[in-house]
Amino acid sequence: MNGYELQIKRFSELTAKELYEILRLRSAVFVVEQNCVYQDLDGLDEGAVQLFLRRADGSCAACARVHEKPDEPGVFRIGRIVSAERGRGLGMRILLAAVEECRRLGAREIYIEAQEYAIGFYEKAGFAVTSGVFLEDGIPHVEMRLGL
Repeated sequence: MNGYELQIKRFSELTAKELYEILRLRSAVFVVEQNCVYQDLDGLDEGAVQLFLRRADGSCAACARVHEKPDEPGVFRIGRIVSAERGRGLGMRILLAAVEECRRLGAREIYIEAQEYAIGFYEKAGFAVTSGVFLEDGIPHVEMRLGL
């Protein structure tokens, strides 16, 4: 997709500007837009691979993070998937890049916690619902998995 550069970096490789842009986008959508007060800085970013689509001006158009689940070796979790420009395919692009990164890292399965309204989005990428609905920070979610 023209105008966007895919970046894949470990936390320690991010510049201060890149980290700021990722956190700014996550806060704008998950905290402000969804009116949900929660602790985004949960201690998982430092051990995760960060994926983001960077615009020419350096700002973040979409992002996601990938890390191995500590309680399930070989199962990687994709989380904090967000796009600033809905309807342009950026969310799917960052999701599929995250799936490929999980494959590259040797994952046997991928786990996500999806907001209930987004189930269809993840199903298009091959994920299947594996739990009932539960509340996470007051928002209905389901667990979904993709075998590799």
